[in-house]
Amino acid sequence: MATLELRNVNKTYGAGLPDTLKNIELKIDDGEFLILVGPSGCGKSTLMNCIAGLENISGGAILVDDADISGMSPKDRDIAMVFQSYALYPTMSVRDNIAFGLKIRKMPTADIDAEVARVAKLLQIEHLLGRKPGQLSGGQQQRVAMGRALARRPKIYLFDEPLSNLDAKLRVEMRTEMKLMHQRLKTTTVYVTHDQIEAMTLGDKVAVMKDGIIQQFGTPKQIYNDPANLFVASFIGSPPMNFIPLRLQRKDGRLLALLDSGQARCELPMGMQDAGLEDREVILGIRPEQISLASAEANGLPSIRAEVQVIEPTGPDTLVFVTLNGTKVCCRLAPDQAPEAGETLTLQFDPARVLLFDAQSGERLGKAGLPASEARSGNVAQFKGR
Repeated sequence: MATLELRNVNKTYGAGLPDTLKNIELKIDDGEFLILVGPSGCGKSTLMNCIAGLENISGGAILVDDADISGMSPKDRDIAMVFQSYALYPTMSVRDNIAFGLKIRKMPTADIDAEVARVAKLLQIEHLLGRKPGQLSGGQQQRVAMGRALARRPKIYLFDEPLSNLDAKLRVEMRTEMKLMHQRLKTTTVYVTHDQIEAMTLGDKVAVMKDGIIQQFGTPKQIYNDPANLFVASFIGSPPMNFIPLRLQRKDGRLLALLDSGQARCELPMGMQDAGLEDREVILGIRPEQISLASAEANGLPSIRAEVQVIEPTGPDTLVFVTLNGTKVCCRLAPDQAPEAGETLTLQFDPARVLLFDAQSGERLGKAGLPASEARSGNVAQFKGR
């Protein structure tokens, strides 16, 4: 096991070309599970290839246990990688695929057999050891690819979108298996995905990337509840956060966000008192589960009557869509609260859960009307690579 640190890592493919990675800085402790998440083309796979040594960095340093490995060849880094394409040898049995790297290292035969048996038991593929990859399902092939990496017992595991080729049901099952495996092995792991559900469920730490920059680095809870900017808030969460454009107004010395459903209006008091926010174009963000039906126990929370446009039953939840300020807004309700399309509901909001973003820059606004990175003491979001 090992610590992993990236210091001001940059990557470019030539003079005049834009940087693929820009000033990447992050650190994970021994045994932590790091998720690199972002849309296609954001640089997450390039960053993983740089850690593995398959790509050379253009600047900065990559450190494992405080030792700079940036100039080392891949075979000397003591890092094992599982690729999206599995990359199994089709003419070899499962046993030989897992053992191949150990044989290259000239490990004694008895030790190889013991290691293959250990990995097969861990991944529950003991009954498959005599088969060829072409006789396996997608999930079984993925287990074999993982087994080949696990047999090396490296300092760090790298996984490059390993579940993307699986169907939805198997992907959920394998996600659980991977988390259980990490809990047993406690080996430092870096995992690349574009699936924010995988990021939230698997990671101890999450780095959200866009255009070669880490937009935010923190725990899944921090990323979800305290997003640094509009991009992070929109990318993390399913269904995504609601974004409502509006202008803040002042009334009786308080800043208010005004919501209009076409049937009624609602005044949401904001905790910020900065005069610079008055009449400023902002984006109000609120999660679907943070909009609820008004009740007698509402304790004076702001509420608004709105007509239901569409309902989407999902089983454990019902997604209800209304229109506020001309924008479609999603509410997540319990199935027994599900209304009918065309029905009018009274919805309530907790102003303490509302987030504000600058309409121009997309940056989160903090309690003083500043970007959240400057307004929050302790900087729990940890802005990196800016």
